Amino acid sequence: MKTAPLKAPPKDTAKAAVVLLSGGLDSATAAAWAANAGYRLSALSIAYGQRHAVELDAARAVAQALGIRDHVVLPIDLAAFGGSALVDATIPVPQGRSAAEIAHGIPSTYVPARNTVFLGLALAMAEARGCDAVVLGINAVDYSGYPDCRPEFLRAFQEVARLGTKAGVEGRPIELLAPLVTLSKTEIIRLGLSLGVDYGLTTSCYSPDAAGRPCGRCDSCLIRAEGFAAAAATDPRATR
Repeated sequence: MKTAPLKAPPKDTAKAAVVLLSGGLDSATAAAWAANAGYRLSALSIAYGQRHAVELDAARAVAQALGIRDHVVLPIDLAAFGGSALVDATIPVPQGRSAAEIAHGIPSTYVPARNTVFLGLALAMAEARGCDAVVLGINAVDYSGYPDCRPEFLRAFQEVARLGTKAGVEGRPIELLAPLVTLSKTEIIRLGLSLGVDYGLTTSCYSPDAAGRPCGRCDSCLIRAEGFAAAAATDPRATR
């Protein structure tokens, strides 16, 4: 698992990767980082029954902006299991919480085993495409309450990828690249701006209105707003 910035390989030896693209700020930044590092990208987005399905439109816009032509939007109904405010409308999305509250415990917006499922699907797509890596934008600093956003989870899944795929057992393991995992939201935004990411295409809100406008009060909106403020940058999504 690599988390440090990479130098772009020579064009004639450029590697290929599948990027998990949610349409959010983090995944857009991770995709731009990988493109800048010389990876030829395919993208995977998951329609998992999320209440904030507007993020799928954002993912399509980000993929188009980055020139990613191979973009799969895969339906997987995690709403059938429930257990999260993101897939069950009867569970309220937390709003107006303090930074201390956000940092404490596992929130109701955690979707059971979501990143395990998503990484398994991305790994399958990467192996089918003959890719060298899977790129994901998970972050353990601002989302420390999510167990599937932590470095130890990634290290364990890297071993799963090595042991559980044909590519892995034949000595060509697919690498997990998580360039943002140890960065704060402010650092992620600064990185993305340096790479030319158009954050106006992205959405982070867990509880947008019918028009897709962010609520401004859920945990994700608050973390995003604080990140832009600390980076002394304007969030183009918030000014629409």
